[in-house]
Amino acid sequence: MNAKIGEECGVFAMYDPDGDCARSTYYGLYALQHRGQESCGIAANNNRDITYHKSMGLVNEVFTEDILDSLGGTMAIGHVRYSTTGESAPANAQPLVLRYVKGNLALAHNGNLVNKETLAQELGKTGAIFQTTTDTETIAYMIARERLNAGSIEKAVENTVSHLVGAFSLVVMSPEKLIAVRDMWGFRPLCIGRKGSAIVFASESCALDSIGAKFVRDVEPGEIVVVKNGEITSIKTHMHTKNPAMCIFEYIYFARPDSVLDGQSAHDSRKLAGAYLYKQNPIDADVVIGVPDSGISAAMGYSEASGIPYGIGFVKNKYIGRTFIQPSQAMRENSVRIKLNVLKSTIEGKRVVMVDDSIVRGTTSKRIVNLLREAGAKEVHVRSSAPPFKNPCYFGTDIPSRDQLVACKHSIDEICELIGADSLEFLSVENLKKIAPDAKCGGFCNGCFTGKYPVDVENR
Repeated sequence: MNAKIGEECGVFAMYDPDGDCARSTYYGLYALQHRGQESCGIAANNNRDITYHKSMGLVNEVFTEDILDSLGGTMAIGHVRYSTTGESAPANAQPLVLRYVKGNLALAHNGNLVNKETLAQELGKTGAIFQTTTDTETIAYMIARERLNAGSIEKAVENTVSHLVGAFSLVVMSPEKLIAVRDMWGFRPLCIGRKGSAIVFASESCALDSIGAKFVRDVEPGEIVVVKNGEITSIKTHMHTKNPAMCIFEYIYFARPDSVLDGQSAHDSRKLAGAYLYKQNPIDADVVIGVPDSGISAAMGYSEASGIPYGIGFVKNKYIGRTFIQPSQAMRENSVRIKLNVLKSTIEGKRVVMVDDSIVRGTTSKRIVNLLREAGAKEVHVRSSAPPFKNPCYFGTDIPSRDQLVACKHSIDEICELIGADSLEFLSVENLKKIAPDAKCGGFCNGCFTGKYPVDVENR
């Protein structure tokens, strides 16, 4: 059982009249690998014919030179997956490709629908047969159904969006058009880039950087962006219909630190979280360290605010993914040692502030604190750059049930004792609201911390 929060999915799409979009999509997905390591796939359009390849595994495991050469494409969409809705299985890998009466359609999705079951029941009554357990298939079927009466694929997408409740950043490919869609709340990020005559969509700006594309702008909440023959048009029917609610955990954990989401640098957000952690509860210490990877930026912010030196406390095994074989109970108990090793010269004999992005079940934090004690730390003060997790997420973040969340069963003092720390501090909800001052979206979802959601989830 993974002791950390599950990653999101990542999407990438490209139009390039010069072709070979599949190869560029491969590099884009590589840059988004942190968002999902279970499966991946690419669908490409060659002369109106959509071909695809997808499988379980990492991007570099699934694709070879021969496969990329065979895909080519003047348009392509790609996906890296971490399962939130639907189990981890080959059938659930994306993109989904449909062949229906109006032609071909490919779709990749990041997010989670709140009303998936209701929509699936409606589709089932009209004869839809589901091949997967994902809400992505529900969206694809709805677009195909709407297309039967709509004058264009973009009109079908526009009509479909009216029925969707929840988080969805989509890339859709028809034989002639490439479409990017972001839900009305803007839960999940999606941006637009350019490289010469090529147009690119990606979950994060770091994926644009990976292929040398220049960031143009973010897709606005509720916006539908259509690319045909290199021309971009925007459908704004659903824009400004809901209050914006970007997932705040994108800044704390999901996004790569070199990404900019809605105008806000993820790295800068984490540094601000670290600075606020120090201001909440100043403490004397000899060194500040961060737990790789997303705890490092927060530790740097804590160090700058406090004047306590920042040090490299852990060396991470870069060849370990989210999951790996654990052949015995003893190995499962010591799995942290395989992923992280303490740099003893930084730790020994010192009062240590250890900054991590979050504390979920508490088991990983306990093991990391033990590693620091064994390395000779005099004191270990744990700081979390997120507030305590107390509620589920309905929008695509894989948060365990309440009975597995340590903050639902224990006070902060009790958690501190459980993990073996000398002190423990979580970022306050009030300071959480301050960590993205440059974000243009203007609003955030923090329901996993507060229990207050931008969508009525109880009646869905």
